[in-house]
Amino acid sequence: MIGTTGKFAGHVLPELKKRGVKVRALVRNRESERIARERGADETALGDLQDARGLISAAVGADGVFYIGPAFAPRESDMGVTMVEAARAAGVTKFVFSSVIHPSVSKLTNHSSKRPVEEAVYESGMTFTVLQPAIFMQTMESGWREVIRTGKFALPYSRRVKTCYVDYRDVAEIAAEAFVTDRFDNGTFELCAPGMFNRVEIAALMSEALELRIEAGELSFEVWADAAGIPDGPVRAGMKRMYADYNQHGFHGGNPTVLKCLLGRQPRTLKEFFHELVSHQSKAA
Repeated sequence: MIGTTGKFAGHVLPELKKRGVKVRALVRNRESERIARERGADETALGDLQDARGLISAAVGADGVFYIGPAFAPRESDMGVTMVEAARAAGVTKFVFSSVIHPSVSKLTNHSSKRPVEEAVYESGMTFTVLQPAIFMQTMESGWREVIRTGKFALPYSRRVKTCYVDYRDVAEIAAEAFVTDRFDNGTFELCAPGMFNRVEIAALMSEALELRIEAGELSFEVWADAAGIPDGPVRAGMKRMYADYNQHGFHGGNPTVLKCLLGRQPRTLKEFFHELVSHQSKAA
């Protein structure tokens, strides 16, 4: 499994363990190995997504691979294709790829970089499940304290354009199910929670959950990126292109039909997500 110690793919591990799956985590160093073990990984393998031989060695004996790539990395496509080829060479039979909604959006590197990986998966001969999630609701967790402190939810694009979201825990549930059932075999699935929201509407949902007035704000990209501690380089450049595109077009989706069908229940909503954040905050206080 790739991403065991990450804040998004880390949600997949408990779902796999809940289903009795033995998990081997690919880790970059001993500290990541320690964290993976603490989170429940049964085995670990040291490896690098740019080291084909190491990836083959890490995958030998595994029945399946869960893969999520490092968004905005300069060689994201190459790393993903290398992982697919290594899994095939190691005799893996099932590959679950957490891709992105609308990989055809060629202007955005975090989207277009997924297309060659999807192609490699389709041509690999392995049984596959490709998941195409919308914006992760969990991306808003890192700024939650700042929202409460300032009473403002600000991002570097228009507060009036609409975007779509998904709770990555729902994605994780489907990813885990893909390893223990054939229901999702050889399928590509667009995953969205219901509805599209502009930042004014999101701020209203936050206000309701917090019982505190939250305003929707806008920042220049440079101010936002500096505050977020994102250094100059490919990640910053990629995010700048992404937010410029959002500013012009928004981020369309929000049809929950597929997600509801795969989950067998209603997907988690933004409203529920914010209320849960508040509940966790109250318990931690």
